[in-house]
This record gives sequence, structure tokens and C-alpha cells, in this order.
Amino acid sequence: MEMVVFPNAKINLGLRITGKRPDDYHNIETIFYPVDLHDALEIVCAGDDVKQDMLKATGIRIDGKPEDNLVIKSVRKFRELYSFPFLRLHLHKAIPSGAGLGGGSSDAACILKIINRCFRFSLSLEELKVIALGLGSDCPFFIDYTPSFATGRGEILQPVASVLSGLYIVLVNPGISISTREAYENCIPGDPEESLFHLIDLPITMWKKMIINDFEKFVFMKYPEVGLIKQNLYSAGALYSSMSGSGSSVYGIFQDKTEIPDSLKKNVIFEGVLR
Repeated sequence: MEMVVFPNAKINLGLRITGKRPDDYHNIETIFYPVDLHDALEIVCAGDDVKQDMLKATGIRIDGKPEDNLVIKSVRKFRELYSFPFLRLHLHKAIPSGAGLGGGSSDAACILKIINRCFRFSLSLEELKVIALGLGSDCPFFIDYTPSFATGRGEILQPVASVLSGLYIVLVNPGISISTREAYENCIPGDPEESLFHLIDLPITMWKKMIINDFEKFVFMKYPEVGLIKQNLYSAGALYSSMSGSGSSVYGIFQDKTEIPDSLKKNVIFEGVLR
């Protein structure tokens, strides 16, 4: 077996923290939305002489040991259920880590789907989502990878319309890695007055004051340059702008392709038409 696949990123349309759970996770509500920024992942059967899975990483630097990477953890999770040949894996990172774009979770979900398909284990998407949840709260979204309203830890998914289809996104990352744990520790849960499930049906020109990310207050206070990106995207004519997830990436949604200010250009990591 030899295959190359391209795990995609996501953005969050709003993110509300609605409560602390007994298991120390938080309940949230958010909209996960696909973006065509992707990593590349090569999978090759290692051969009979190899006795462990091996991961080589290139592209954007990944902190930590290879054995702690979510790709290897995904393979191990599958090995708890089934036996299959050891793998050589080459992950080329283009989605920054700690950026609120779900890159690691997408890589993990992608390898689960590939192993299931290539070795004909015939697990359903729902069964794959159960495995994925053990790897990360947003991993189940990347199994289906369709616009979804997410609640619970982020694993309870309900499909929504592709409300941004045809609009133009500019995705900016300042190169700051945000600790998700720290971001949650500095947010106060609360009940939204109206659910994001209904708010995204409003015209996008109304989103600015209605669809918010609870992490922005903490992140913008600690890293003012992240908040400045959002201001600059609005100044450039964005219909809507927000930080994605727990940061540090910020996106602007435009009606059409737009000339980006020089102050942002060096940190643009993706731009293009949304599906």
C-alpha cells in the first residue's frame, strides 16, 4: 500500500463556552467550517522487517517527539482493535500548530479513515468517530468534514448549510502558538442568549455583533497583535472577521477577492473561495 492524502483545516464560526463538565472538559457550541488549507500525509506499508510504525515530519516544525504526534497515536488506537502491517508515515505540515485550525485533529482523523479503507475493516463513520473522540474533541468533525453545528465537547455534530459558499476567505496566522488549556482556564462559561445554530442564518453583515468567539477576550489581552489582525481585516473590507478556535489564526470573510494590506500579507497562510 502506498497513498498520499491531504488532511484539511477548519475554522470556527463563533465559539461559546457554555459550561464546565464533571470530566474537566467544557461544553461548547460552535460551527466547524471546512477550509482548503491542508497538510500532506504519505502512508506506506513498512515491510516485514520493520517492527514499529515510523513517522517523518517536514514542513512547519512540530514540537514534541514523533511518538507523541496524533498521527502515531491514531495508528496505535486502531491497533487496539485490529492487526495490520506496520506503517511508514511522512507528514508534511502546512497547517500551523496551536493555531485554532484543527490541523493535528485532521491528520489524526485522516489516518483513521485511510487505515479503515485500505485494510477493509468496514467500520462505519460513527464507529470511526468514537475512536476519533479519544484523540481530540474536534477529531470527529474531520471524519465527515462537512459544515457542522457542534455541541458537547465538540463531538455532537449536526450538519448545517454551507453558508459561506462562494465567499472569499483570507486566513492570517501571526506565528503564535496558543495553549488551548490556558485559553479555557481564562474563560468564564455562560449561556448564550441565542444559539449559533440559528444565528448563522442571519445575513453575514449582521454577524459582527452577534457571532462571537469567547476566547478572543483572553487572547487579545495577552497577544494584542492577534486582535490587531482582526481590526485590520475589517478595515480592509471584511464582511465578518473572527479568531478561529482558541487562536491564534484570524480570518476575514470578503464578498470577493480583496487586496490585503501590506501589514497582513507576510502572515497570510491561505486565501481562496469557500465551498
